[in-house]
Amino acid sequence: MRGRRWIPYALLAPGTLWLILFFTVPMAFMAVMSLSEGRLGSGFHLTWNWQIYPEVITRYWDVILRSLIFGLIATLLTLAIGYPMAYTIAFHGGRFKSALLLVVVLPFFVSFVIRTLNWRMVLSDNGIVFGTLKDIGLIGPDFIFLSTGAAVIFGLVYNFLPFMILPLYVAIEKIDRRLIEAAGDLYASRASAFWRVTFLLSLPGVVAGSLLVFIPVVGDFINAQILGGPQVSMIGNVIEFRFLRATDYPTAAALAFVLVALVMTLVLVYVRSVGSDRLTSG
Repeated sequence: MRGRRWIPYALLAPGTLWLILFFTVPMAFMAVMSLSEGRLGSGFHLTWNWQIYPEVITRYWDVILRSLIFGLIATLLTLAIGYPMAYTIAFHGGRFKSALLLVVVLPFFVSFVIRTLNWRMVLSDNGIVFGTLKDIGLIGPDFIFLSTGAAVIFGLVYNFLPFMILPLYVAIEKIDRRLIEAAGDLYASRASAFWRVTFLLSLPGVVAGSLLVFIPVVGDFINAQILGGPQVSMIGNVIEFRFLRATDYPTAAALAFVLVALVMTLVLVYVRSVGSDRLTSG
Protein backbone atom coordinates (compact mmCIF):
# COMPACT_ATOMS: atom_id res chain seq x y z
CA MET A 1 0.00 0.00 0.00
CA ARG A 2 2.81 2.40 0.81
CA GLY A 3 4.34 1.84 -2.61
CA ARG A 4 1.11 2.77 -4.36
CA ARG A 5 1.11 6.19 -2.69
CA TRP A 6 4.22 7.09 -4.67
CA ILE A 7 2.80 6.08 -8.06
CA PRO A 8 1.23 9.50 -8.83
CA TYR A 9 4.47 11.26 -7.93
CA ALA A 10 6.44 8.85 -10.11
CA LEU A 11 4.12 9.57 -13.02
CA LEU A 12 4.54 13.31 -12.50
CA ALA A 13 8.33 13.09 -12.22
CA PRO A 14 9.21 13.11 -15.96
CA GLY A 15 7.02 16.12 -16.71
CA THR A 16 8.22 17.94 -13.61
CA LEU A 17 11.84 17.30 -14.48
CA TRP A 18 11.23 18.51 -18.04
CA LEU A 19 9.67 21.76 -16.78
CA ILE A 20 12.52 22.35 -14.34
CA LEU A 21 15.24 21.80 -16.93
CA PHE A 22 13.68 23.54 -19.91
CA PHE A 23 11.47 26.20 -18.30
CA THR A 24 12.44 27.04 -14.74
CA VAL A 25 16.21 26.99 -15.27
CA PRO A 26 16.13 29.08 -18.48
CA MET A 27 13.76 31.56 -16.81
CA ALA A 28 16.15 31.87 -13.89
CA PHE A 29 19.08 32.53 -16.25
CA MET A 30 16.98 35.11 -18.08
CA ALA A 31 16.06 36.81 -14.80
CA VAL A 32 19.74 37.11 -13.90
CA MET A 33 20.51 38.41 -17.37
CA SER A 34 17.81 41.08 -17.16
CA LEU A 35 19.47 42.49 -14.03
CA SER A 36 22.96 42.45 -15.55
CA GLU A 37 24.95 45.04 -17.45
CA GLY A 38 27.70 44.79 -20.05
CA ARG A 39 28.27 43.77 -23.64
CA LEU A 40 28.60 40.50 -25.50
CA GLY A 41 32.30 41.05 -26.17
CA SER A 42 33.30 41.99 -22.62
CA GLY A 43 30.71 39.86 -20.88
CA PHE A 44 27.68 40.57 -18.72
CA HIS A 45 27.90 41.11 -14.97
CA LEU A 46 25.08 40.95 -12.44
CA THR A 47 24.59 44.46 -11.03
CA TRP A 48 20.96 44.13 -9.84
CA ASN A 49 19.93 46.81 -12.31
CA TRP A 50 16.23 47.00 -11.43
CA GLN A 51 16.00 50.33 -13.22
CA ILE A 52 15.94 48.51 -16.56
CA TYR A 53 12.31 47.47 -16.07
CA PRO A 54 10.77 50.97 -15.91
CA GLU A 55 13.16 51.97 -18.70
CA VAL A 56 11.98 49.29 -21.14
CA ILE A 57 8.33 49.90 -20.23
CA THR A 58 8.70 53.64 -20.88
CA ARG A 59 10.61 53.08 -24.09
CA TYR A 60 8.44 50.35 -25.61
CA TRP A 61 5.02 50.93 -24.03
CA ASP A 62 3.47 51.70 -27.44
CA VAL A 63 4.74 48.42 -28.92
CA ILE A 64 3.56 46.49 -25.86
CA LEU A 65 0.13 48.10 -26.09
CA ARG A 66 -0.08 47.36 -29.83
CA SER A 67 0.78 43.70 -29.20
CA LEU A 68 -1.93 43.40 -26.54
CA ILE A 69 -4.49 45.06 -28.82
CA PHE A 70 -3.55 42.82 -31.75
CA GLY A 71 -3.78 39.80 -29.45
CA LEU A 72 -7.23 40.81 -28.21
CA ILE A 73 -8.57 41.51 -31.71
CA ALA A 74 -7.14 38.26 -33.10
CA THR A 75 -8.63 36.29 -30.20
CA LEU A 76 -12.09 37.80 -30.68
CA LEU A 77 -11.97 37.19 -34.43
CA THR A 78 -10.86 33.58 -34.07
CA LEU A 79 -13.68 33.07 -31.56
CA ALA A 80 -16.24 34.67 -33.89
CA ILE A 81 -15.04 32.55 -36.82
CA GLY A 82 -14.18 29.37 -34.94
CA TYR A 83 -17.31 28.96 -32.81
CA PRO A 84 -19.73 28.52 -35.74
CA MET A 85 -17.28 26.13 -37.39
CA ALA A 86 -16.85 24.04 -34.23
CA TYR A 87 -20.61 24.11 -33.60
CA THR A 88 -21.36 22.92 -37.13
CA ILE A 89 -18.79 20.12 -37.01
CA ALA A 90 -19.95 18.92 -33.57
CA PHE A 91 -23.72 19.08 -34.13
CA HIS A 92 -24.08 18.64 -37.87
CA GLY A 93 -20.86 16.98 -39.00
CA GLY A 94 -22.28 13.49 -38.89
CA ARG A 95 -20.03 10.90 -40.50
CA PHE A 96 -17.88 13.69 -41.94
CA LYS A 97 -16.64 14.89 -38.54
CA SER A 98 -13.22 13.31 -38.90
CA ALA A 99 -12.77 14.69 -42.41
CA LEU A 100 -13.80 18.18 -41.33
CA LEU A 101 -11.41 18.08 -38.36
CA LEU A 102 -8.66 16.98 -40.72
CA VAL A 103 -9.35 20.07 -42.84
CA VAL A 104 -9.02 22.21 -39.69
CA VAL A 105 -5.60 20.80 -38.78
CA LEU A 106 -4.41 20.42 -42.38
CA PRO A 107 -2.50 23.77 -42.33
CA PHE A 108 -0.28 22.34 -39.58
CA PHE A 109 1.24 20.01 -42.17
CA VAL A 110 2.92 23.08 -43.70
CA SER A 111 5.51 25.19 -41.95
CA PHE A 112 4.24 28.26 -40.09
CA VAL A 113 6.68 30.49 -41.94
CA ILE A 114 5.84 29.03 -45.37
CA ARG A 115 2.11 29.55 -44.80
CA THR A 116 2.70 33.18 -43.86
CA LEU A 117 5.01 33.76 -46.84
CA ASN A 118 2.35 32.34 -49.15
CA TRP A 119 -0.19 34.81 -47.81
CA ARG A 120 2.28 37.63 -48.39
CA MET A 121 2.39 36.71 -52.07
CA VAL A 122 -1.39 36.31 -52.30
CA LEU A 123 -2.15 39.57 -50.49
CA SER A 124 0.56 41.70 -52.08
CA ASP A 125 -0.57 45.00 -53.56
CA ASN A 126 -0.43 43.61 -57.12
CA GLY A 127 -1.12 39.99 -56.20
CA ILE A 128 -3.94 37.71 -57.25
CA VAL A 129 -6.45 39.29 -54.85
CA PHE A 130 -5.83 43.01 -54.72
CA GLY A 131 -4.23 43.14 -58.16
CA THR A 132 -7.42 41.70 -59.65
CA LEU A 133 -9.60 44.09 -57.65
CA LYS A 134 -7.52 47.01 -58.88
CA ASP A 135 -7.77 45.84 -62.49
CA ILE A 136 -11.55 45.73 -62.37
CA GLY A 137 -11.74 49.05 -60.55
CA LEU A 138 -13.24 47.91 -57.24
CA ILE A 139 -10.37 49.46 -55.27
CA GLY A 140 -8.05 52.33 -56.05
CA PRO A 141 -4.56 51.87 -57.47
CA ASP A 142 -3.03 53.32 -54.30
CA PHE A 143 -4.68 50.78 -52.02
CA ILE A 144 -2.17 49.07 -49.70
CA PHE A 145 -2.89 46.08 -47.48
CA LEU A 146 0.53 44.68 -46.63
CA SER A 147 2.61 46.48 -44.01
CA THR A 148 -0.56 47.43 -42.14
CA GLY A 149 -2.05 46.34 -38.84
CA ALA A 150 -4.94 44.69 -40.70
CA ALA A 151 -2.50 42.44 -42.59
CA VAL A 152 -0.79 41.39 -39.37
CA ILE A 153 -4.12 40.63 -37.68
CA PHE A 154 -5.22 38.66 -40.76
CA GLY A 155 -2.11 36.49 -40.54
CA LEU A 156 -2.55 35.98 -36.80
CA VAL A 157 -6.18 34.93 -37.19
CA TYR A 158 -5.38 32.53 -40.02
CA ASN A 159 -2.41 30.87 -38.31
CA PHE A 160 -4.00 30.49 -34.88
CA LEU A 161 -7.60 29.70 -35.84
CA PRO A 162 -7.18 25.91 -35.36
CA PHE A 163 -6.08 26.53 -31.76
CA MET A 164 -9.53 28.01 -31.15
CA ILE A 165 -11.59 25.53 -33.13
CA LEU A 166 -10.27 22.31 -31.56
CA PRO A 167 -10.99 23.15 -27.87
CA LEU A 168 -14.38 24.53 -28.87
CA TYR A 169 -15.21 21.35 -30.77
CA VAL A 170 -14.29 19.16 -27.80
CA ALA A 171 -16.44 21.23 -25.43
CA ILE A 172 -19.45 21.47 -27.76
CA GLU A 173 -19.33 17.81 -28.78
CA LYS A 174 -19.67 16.78 -25.11
CA ILE A 175 -22.93 18.73 -24.62
CA ASP A 176 -25.95 16.52 -24.02
CA ARG A 177 -28.46 17.36 -26.76
CA ARG A 178 -31.33 16.52 -24.42
CA LEU A 179 -30.56 19.64 -22.38
CA ILE A 180 -31.14 21.81 -25.45
CA GLU A 181 -34.37 19.96 -26.18
CA ALA A 182 -35.48 20.47 -22.58
CA ALA A 183 -34.86 24.22 -22.91
CA GLY A 184 -37.12 24.24 -25.98
CA ASP A 185 -39.80 22.29 -24.10
CA LEU A 186 -39.68 25.03 -21.44
CA TYR A 187 -40.57 27.59 -24.14
CA ALA A 188 -37.06 28.98 -24.55
CA SER A 189 -36.36 30.47 -27.97
CA ARG A 190 -33.51 29.11 -30.04
CA ALA A 191 -31.38 32.14 -29.21
CA SER A 192 -32.15 31.85 -25.50
CA ALA A 193 -31.46 28.11 -25.49
CA PHE A 194 -28.16 28.72 -27.23
CA TRP A 195 -26.95 31.38 -24.78
CA ARG A 196 -28.28 29.76 -21.63
CA VAL A 197 -27.42 26.15 -22.44
CA THR A 198 -25.06 25.60 -25.36
CA PHE A 199 -22.76 28.57 -24.87
CA LEU A 200 -22.54 28.24 -21.07
CA LEU A 201 -21.77 24.53 -21.31
CA SER A 202 -19.12 25.23 -23.95
CA LEU A 203 -17.51 27.96 -21.82
CA PRO A 204 -14.51 25.75 -20.85
CA GLY A 205 -13.72 25.41 -24.56
CA VAL A 206 -14.10 29.16 -25.07
CA VAL A 207 -11.66 29.91 -22.26
CA ALA A 208 -9.20 27.23 -23.33
CA GLY A 209 -9.28 28.36 -26.96
CA SER A 210 -8.93 32.02 -25.98
CA LEU A 211 -5.85 31.29 -23.89
CA LEU A 212 -4.32 29.06 -26.57
CA VAL A 213 -4.70 31.90 -29.06
CA PHE A 214 -4.06 35.03 -27.01
CA ILE A 215 -0.88 33.92 -25.23
CA PRO A 216 1.18 32.95 -28.32
CA VAL A 217 -0.32 35.74 -30.46
CA VAL A 218 0.89 38.49 -28.13
CA GLY A 219 4.47 37.22 -28.36
CA ASP A 220 4.38 36.35 -32.06
CA PHE A 221 6.84 38.09 -34.37
CA ILE A 222 6.66 36.08 -37.61
CA ASN A 223 3.38 37.57 -38.86
CA ALA A 224 4.42 41.13 -38.01
CA GLN A 225 7.80 40.60 -39.69
CA ILE A 226 6.43 39.07 -42.91
CA LEU A 227 3.04 40.74 -43.32
CA GLY A 228 3.68 43.95 -41.41
CA GLY A 229 6.42 46.51 -41.33
CA PRO A 230 8.43 48.66 -38.94
CA GLN A 231 5.36 50.77 -38.14
CA VAL A 232 3.33 47.74 -36.99
CA SER A 233 6.01 45.72 -35.23
CA MET A 234 5.03 43.75 -32.14
CA ILE A 235 6.89 43.23 -28.90
CA GLY A 236 8.13 39.87 -30.18
CA ASN A 237 9.94 41.66 -33.00
CA VAL A 238 11.66 43.96 -30.51
CA ILE A 239 12.74 41.05 -28.31
CA GLU A 240 14.01 39.12 -31.35
CA PHE A 241 15.96 42.16 -32.55
CA ARG A 242 17.50 42.82 -29.14
CA PHE A 243 18.48 39.19 -28.64
CA LEU A 244 19.75 38.18 -32.08
CA ARG A 245 20.87 41.38 -33.80
CA ALA A 246 21.67 44.04 -31.23
CA THR A 247 22.89 41.39 -28.72
CA ASP A 248 21.40 43.56 -25.98
CA TYR A 249 20.53 40.61 -23.79
CA PRO A 250 19.53 42.53 -20.61
CA THR A 251 16.97 44.65 -22.46
CA ALA A 252 15.57 41.64 -24.32
CA ALA A 253 15.32 39.59 -21.12
CA ALA A 254 13.63 42.44 -19.27
CA LEU A 255 11.11 42.90 -22.09
CA ALA A 256 10.39 39.19 -22.05
CA PHE A 257 9.68 39.27 -18.32
CA VAL A 258 7.45 42.32 -18.70
CA LEU A 259 5.51 40.49 -21.41
CA VAL A 260 5.18 37.37 -19.26
CA ALA A 261 3.97 39.41 -16.28
CA LEU A 262 1.39 41.27 -18.35
CA VAL A 263 0.06 38.12 -20.01
CA MET A 264 -0.16 36.25 -16.69
CA THR A 265 -2.01 39.16 -15.09
CA LEU A 266 -4.50 39.40 -17.95
CA VAL A 267 -5.03 35.63 -17.95
CA LEU A 268 -5.71 35.58 -14.19
CA VAL A 269 -8.17 38.47 -14.48
CA TYR A 270 -9.88 36.77 -17.42
CA VAL A 271 -10.24 33.41 -15.71
CA ARG A 272 -11.49 34.98 -12.47
CA SER A 273 -14.01 37.12 -14.36
CA VAL A 274 -15.39 34.05 -16.12
CA GLY A 275 -15.55 32.11 -12.87
CA SER A 276 -13.74 28.89 -12.01
CA ASP A 277 -17.03 27.23 -10.98
CA ARG A 278 -18.36 27.59 -14.53
CA LEU A 279 -15.19 26.12 -15.99
CA THR A 280 -15.15 23.07 -13.73
CA SER A 281 -18.85 22.45 -14.16
CA GLY A 282 -18.40 22.11 -17.93
